[in-house]
Parts: sequence; structure tokens; C-alpha cells
Amino acid sequence: MVMAQSLFIRLKQQQPDCQIDVLAPTWTYALLARMPEVSKALPMPALARGQLGLVERIKLGKSLRANNYQQAILLPNTWKSALIPFIAKIPLRTGYIGECRWGLLNDIRRLDNALLTQTVQRFVALAEYPHINKVLICPAPQLKFDEEQRQQTIEKFNLTPTNKILALCSGAEYGEAKRWPASHYAEVARIKLQQGWQVWLLGSQKDSVVAAQINQLNDNNCIDFTGKTNISEAIDLLALADTVISNDSGLMHVAAALDKNIIAIYGSSDPHFTPPLSAKAKIISLGLECSPCFQRECPLTHTNCLVNITPQQVINQINN
Repeated sequence: MVMAQSLFIRLKQQQPDCQIDVLAPTWTYALLARMPEVSKALPMPALARGQLGLVERIKLGKSLRANNYQQAILLPNTWKSALIPFIAKIPLRTGYIGECRWGLLNDIRRLDNALLTQTVQRFVALAEYPHINKVLICPAPQLKFDEEQRQQTIEKFNLTPTNKILALCSGAEYGEAKRWPASHYAEVARIKLQQGWQVWLLGSQKDSVVAAQINQLNDNNCIDFTGKTNISEAIDLLALADTVISNDSGLMHVAAALDKNIIAIYGSSDPHFTPPLSAKAKIISLGLECSPCFQRECPLTHTNCLVNITPQQVINQINN
């Protein structure tokens, strides 16, 4: 969703008066609320992953007809995602051919993987002419934050922020092959704590076990927010950080959209495909022969692509 903001920005550059409504899962609403380009968020049907939900999609599509949308741009490549705008009778329906979506889409694009090498480029290309023959320069996402709302977050967690805050985003929803070891995070935290920094641990409830390990190795001197914040509060906290260290994760992209100093650590994923979209980001990837493998767990069982990135390498990037 953060990368999708680059598409929204490009659409506004082309047509400043256009209204952009976004059909999305409700959990993304806190992100959409931080995007000034978005006029309205529309709830996706609450369906289980892989569920067709034909009745729900037909009902939603019919309900959207009254909005008289002129165009629908589809980011997912699935057949079922194209049903709603088709049923809504939106006259221009733009997207990649994906799962043989002839008929459902009438502005079909063919994806040139060699030219559009990044996910964000593939999104932004849908706002351009049908035939792209050059590498796209994409606008960087820029999430806004409200000072009053941020102050409420500070008061909620009884914080006294300093000008040197290190945020550690040690989770990765995809799997272990994207997670830098907890012991490595803990070593970086130890060094920065000794230097007088505050160290904050951010993530979802699923990341709380790893965060607890990092904190225990530092005598619980870190502030652990994992599982205690909603997305909006996590954005406010990241906005207060001086530096963010993160695996390839959603919070990494949020930090990039907040223009933070980021050290992004890549293991099984490809930093060329989904990089943090910020000039301040520093990427650490060993580029081993076996990576990127795009696996949830290391097929060779050693995870050397992450284990062999040392805490000192990361410290050096903070100091540079």
C-alpha cells in the first residue's frame, strides 16, 4: 500500500483535480489516511485468503455504480480482483493481463519485466501510456503526520523522546528467511544504548517474541512497542526516530515514506525489486549465490545471507 502511493501521486500530477478512491482492506485505512492524494477509502469484502466470494463481489460492484467512476486501476493481477469494477460498470478498467482477464479489463497492459524491474514501477506504469519504452522515475511515497495526533501518541505511552532514537523493526511477516537474527539486533541496540540513545522496538504481536529476546539481551532497557500500537501509532513513533533499522517489511516502507534514515537488511528477498523508496535509505545485502531465493525459510538451513551481515556493518552505516 505504501508503494501504491507513488501511483496516486503520479495520477495527481497528471490530473490535479481527479478524485482517487481506494478499495482496500480496512486494516490499511490508517495508511490511506496519511496519503493526501486519497479522497476516500472503500472497504474490500472481508473474505478469507483465496476465497472467491462471488456474491460479496457482485453486491459491492453494484453498490459502486452510483459513484459514476470513470476509471478503475487494478494493482492485483488476479481474475477475481477484476470482477468488482466490471460489475460496477466502470467504463475504463486498467490493469495487467494477469490471470487471463480479457473482457473484464478493457485497458489491458502487458508487463515488461525487463523494463519495469521494481514493483513501484509496475504500479506507476498503469498511469502512463499503454506502451512504456523507458525506465520510469517514480515519485517517492510521502506519508503525512499530524502534530496533535503524534503528541497524543507520546502521551499515551508516557514517552520523553530525545533527538537520538533508534527504532528496530525486527519482524518480517513473510518468514524467517527475511529476519536478521535477534542477537544481531540486540548487539546494535547495546552499542547505541551505551551511547545514550533510546532504542524502540516496533512491530505487530507476531514480532513480540523476537522483540522480547532483543530486550532481554539488553536488560530490558529498550522500549518494546510490539503488539501495543495500531498502524497509526506506529507511524507516529517512526516519525520520531532518528534512525530505523528494519528487515524488508511493511514498516521499512513506512519509514522510507517518512523520510527517515533507514538501514534496510535484505536476505531472501531482492533489494532491486522492492527497495525502500527514499534517498536516505542504505541497503545491506550480501548478494550470495543462493540469494535472493524468495523462500520463507532458508532451503539450505543456514540463512547465511542474514547471519553473515554483522552488527558492526550496520553500526558503520548508522555512523556514516
